[in-house]
Amino acid sequence: MTLLLGASELESLVDRPATIEAVARAFAEIADGGADQPGPTAMSTAADSGRFILMAAVSDAAGLAGVKLLADVPANGARDLPTQRSMILVVDRTDGGPVALLHGRVPTRVRTAAASAVATRALAREDSRSLGLLGAGALAREHVRALRGIRAFDRLTVWSRSSETVARFAADLARDGDWTGDVVAAAAPRDVVEASDVVCTLTPSVDPILAGAWLQPGQHLNVVGARPRPDEREVDGRALARASVWVDDRATAETKSGDLLLAVAEGAISLDDVVGTLGEVLTGRVRGRSSAEEITLFDSVGIGAQDIAVAEVLLGAARARGVGTLVDLSA
Repeated sequence: MTLLLGASELESLVDRPATIEAVARAFAEIADGGADQPGPTAMSTAADSGRFILMAAVSDAAGLAGVKLLADVPANGARDLPTQRSMILVVDRTDGGPVALLHGRVPTRVRTAAASAVATRALAREDSRSLGLLGAGALAREHVRALRGIRAFDRLTVWSRSSETVARFAADLARDGDWTGDVVAAAAPRDVVEASDVVCTLTPSVDPILAGAWLQPGQHLNVVGARPRPDEREVDGRALARASVWVDDRATAETKSGDLLLAVAEGAISLDDVVGTLGEVLTGRVRGRSSAEEITLFDSVGIGAQDIAVAEVLLGAARARGVGTLVDLSA
C-alpha cells in the first residue's frame, strides 16, 4: 500500500527538532558513504523558461530511496500560482516497492530551514545573538522556527521589498508565539547585515541583494534562497571571497548554485576554495569555523538526501497518527 499525503496533512505532521536531527544525519550519511546523492538533472525546452529538476537519493539508514520532481516555473508569478511546485516519490530501499507520494511544498520548506539550522549549529559563533533575514515569506517564518533554539538569539532584523510583507511577518510571529524577542524592520538589506551575527538570504533573487563589502568579522551566512540555476544568485562574488565557504553537496553546487558559479566565473574564488560539505564538517573530515573572526558561509541549493530525511520523519508521524490516504497502486 502507498501512502498519499497532501500539503495540509503534512503541515500537521511537522516535527522541527526531529527534522533538524534527521537532516544532520543525512548530511553525515552522505559523507560516510551510507547514502548516494547524485547531482540533479534539469530538463527544459525552448517553449518557455520553466525547468523541471529531478533530485534523487538513496539512504541505507532510512531504508528508503526517493526522487523529487521540482517544477521551477517563473511565469507562474503572472498566473498567481507558486513559481516552484514539487512532488516526492518514496520507495523501499530493499525491494523498490512504492511507499509514499508527498506534496513537496511542506517538506521542501521545512528541510531547507533545517539545513540552515544544522549549518548554523556547526559553523556560527556560540555567542551569536542577532539573527537577520533577507526575505519575509513562508521560508523566513520557517527559518525563525528552526533557528530560534540553535543559538540564544534575542534580536531579529528583517528586510523585504514589501514593507507590508514584513509587517504581516512580524504580526504572524507574535500571534503564533514563534518569536518573543525584538523584531526590527530594516529599510535596506545592508541594515540587516550590519545588525546581525547570523544572516539568512531567503529570496528567489536573480541578482545579488547582499554585497560582500557589508560583511563583518565573525558573521555566519546561510545562502539558501536562489533558484537552482547557475545564472541566478543572492550574494555577490566578494561575499564568497571574504568568507570560508561550505556547500550541501559539491556535485549539486558545481552545476546549480549561481552564487558559487558566478563568483568563480568572475574570478572571485575557485571551486578549490570551497572548504567542503556540511556533512564533512559533521563527520570531522574537514574543518569548521577556525576563529571568532572568520566569516563562514553555507551555500545550499537543496539535495535529494534532505527530502528523504524529512520524508522519513513525516511518514513516521503519519503512520503513528493514521493520517493520509492508503492506495493499492498494484490493484
